[in-house]
Amino acid sequence: MLLASSSPRRRRLLALGDWTFGVASPEIDETPLPHEPPRDYVLRLAKWKARAAAKAATVEQIVLAADTTVVDSNQILGKPADASEATEVLLRLRGRAHQVMTGIAALRIADDKLLTDVCITDVPMREYTDTEVAEYVRSGDPLDKAGSYAIHHPVFEPVRDLRGCYASVMGLPMCHVARLLKQFDLPPAADVPSRCQAELSYACPIWPAVLRGEQVG
Repeated sequence: MLLASSSPRRRRLLALGDWTFGVASPEIDETPLPHEPPRDYVLRLAKWKARAAAKAATVEQIVLAADTTVVDSNQILGKPADASEATEVLLRLRGRAHQVMTGIAALRIADDKLLTDVCITDVPMREYTDTEVAEYVRSGDPLDKAGSYAIHHPVFEPVRDLRGCYASVMGLPMCHVARLLKQFDLPPAADVPSRCQAELSYACPIWPAVLRGEQVG
């Protein structure tokens, strides 16, 4: 398998399934199309990444790609341009729930078969203070993050009482990945739900439904 991502978080998550995989870093234009719905956007980029990375794959491989975006009131929130914009976004999200959408695509090189899935997670933000926001922005961490935050940041800890897929907010919904790859006769060699929950210290309430094929999270 070939993971079409340079993200260390995605590599770390994919490794939980004990698949053997290499890594490619495709370059694509991530600009949303005019009036493009967020769900269509993440699925389009996941498919484009898979196609771009296919150039580095062998005929025996399956290419796995993903794209994650933060959505508030159906508006895509990308990476902030600067500290001022990061502050504005964090204050906008404070004390409210928004969504994180991750599209995944798996491309089998041998016959060009492409499968996709999407995970949508409601993300409730806590009532952090203006001072906490200022300190977090000064750390520089928000500047390369969609939505201006990292859910797993050990100090800022922006999210409370999540009830969806934590791994998706980090960039790769592992039960969705396992479900998708199983269709290519490439199931994980490890217990993905147990390992993912242990790795993230999170009791996931949706994994049984996801593996049953239900459209949740």
